[in-house]
Amino acid sequence: MKQKHFSLLFATKATCKNKIFFVVAVFGFLFSSPVSAQNPNCFRITFSDKNDSSYSIDRPEEFLSSRAIVKRERFDISITEQDLPVNQQYITIVQALINTPTYIIATSKWNNSVVLHCPEVSNWEALVEELQKFSFVTDVLPVATYQIPKSVETPIHKQTSNAVIYASSCDYNYGPPLEQIRVHEGHALHKAGFCGEDMLICVFDAGWNNFNTLSQFKYLYDNGQIWGTRDLAPQMNDVYIGHDHGTMVTSIMASAMDGYFVGTAPQANYFFIRSEYPWDEQLVEEDFWTQAAEIADSLGADVINSSLGYTDFDYEWQNIYTPDDNNGTASIISRAASILAQKGVIVVNSAGNSGNNDWRFIGRPADAFDILAVGAMNKDGAIAGFSSYGPSADGRTKPDVTSVGWNTWIINSYGDRLQGNGTSFSSPVIAGLSACLWQALPQYSSLELMQLIREYSHLYHNPNDRMGYGIPNYYKIYAEHGNDIPEQKISSFTVYPNPTTGELFIEHGRGGACPFSTITNIEIFDVYGKKTSFHLLLTSSSPHLINISHLNPGIYFLRVTSNNSVEMIKIVKR
Repeated sequence: MKQKHFSLLFATKATCKNKIFFVVAVFGFLFSSPVSAQNPNCFRITFSDKNDSSYSIDRPEEFLSSRAIVKRERFDISITEQDLPVNQQYITIVQALINTPTYIIATSKWNNSVVLHCPEVSNWEALVEELQKFSFVTDVLPVATYQIPKSVETPIHKQTSNAVIYASSCDYNYGPPLEQIRVHEGHALHKAGFCGEDMLICVFDAGWNNFNTLSQFKYLYDNGQIWGTRDLAPQMNDVYIGHDHGTMVTSIMASAMDGYFVGTAPQANYFFIRSEYPWDEQLVEEDFWTQAAEIADSLGADVINSSLGYTDFDYEWQNIYTPDDNNGTASIISRAASILAQKGVIVVNSAGNSGNNDWRFIGRPADAFDILAVGAMNKDGAIAGFSSYGPSADGRTKPDVTSVGWNTWIINSYGDRLQGNGTSFSSPVIAGLSACLWQALPQYSSLELMQLIREYSHLYHNPNDRMGYGIPNYYKIYAEHGNDIPEQKISSFTVYPNPTTGELFIEHGRGGACPFSTITNIEIFDVYGKKTSFHLLLTSSSPHLINISHLNPGIYFLRVTSNNSVEMIKIVKR
């Protein structure tokens, strides 16, 4: 079986004071399909237009969250037809032609395509030929052959007995992870007060085994820092089972255990999306990643971390790309990564672990334009032999930057603190610190900030094909650009108690903030931008009572319109 294209090689575990190390081989999820020439039964169908769509760019709240709309306005990013969902009428017509059971397993509004699973199609070549006769179909591409499992074994949840002290300030005692943060002066950025608060990081991965039950991460749920999950893998609906790669990756960013393990963005918010199918490696996973990118955009994500990459696949008929196609435009996944960056998201992706194998070069979407592809080194700056080579096929510097992905400190799905190797682990170091930097420098766009990260790397004037522009210095960026920060807006309103179990109150901001604001409208949205119902008791003077006892526990956003402003306030329902 081929190794899954997680950018992870192996982990080494430290025990006791003697620092005894041993190597644990990690080959991803130990399920596979036999590598053979099985016929395809999943097809990516691309449409020519979005004519007669039921959606409109004049009603973006139907397909973008309030947070995403506010970000578009903030950075003057247009909402265009590209943002409209795929035309459902076209999908219905195609499904009727097939005339056997079909299942939608992925869609892309940016690519204007749908992936249909057609398990009972016997003559797939004839099906492709028939589909291409429709005037609104521009391309039909086989992308997978699936025998989808009926169930997934639930892993054993192991509770650990580590003494955990959760830190809330930004003056941390990091424990061993200090080594991978200090190389970027990230600890100085934290000490300046920027630890990712109010930033949203979406993590694309294969699974987060035990993440929601480990005592080390309980505080993230208590604080409302885990905003939600989406599972895009067919017939899997729980990201907390199936694989542990995401648990290790996320620990590098989200941990906040003072004196034991502190990550690169301990106060950020997180959303988990499974875009990697754990059972085998197929071309359709690029479609899953693309849909994940669109979800992240619709949520208003600030940063995404993708410790994933694609080169070749388990079925030879799917190997339609070579390193010569790593030009940022040939594949759907690379185009999606570039679009996501251009829509106001810092996109961080591992460069890949092909440095010692026949492929050798970066994978997809590390070849994308406008993103940060991350190579791997050790804490002393020595490049890891496994880290994939650049440049891109069209000659752009890749990887963009380099971080610690060799003997990186992580926490695994059993709560053990250990070290691992792979560009899977260098990527979240950069992603977390990038979120903290954007918190510090909100006046910059995603593209501007990624360029600053390149320019403040130690090889910027002499990049190479192993480290790219080199090791970025995050504190130096802040120190030299932090004086020109727009005046921070003081909220006009205070909402309490937050978190709440049902009732909360809203009143004019304490401390003299806009005491004469008059509320004209209140709306509540979930993290997907869907408006929810609630009971409001609007009195002649503050405070006003809001009752959300009927809503499910989770994260919501209060949009308060007054005679002075429109404000978004995060609330947590327990």
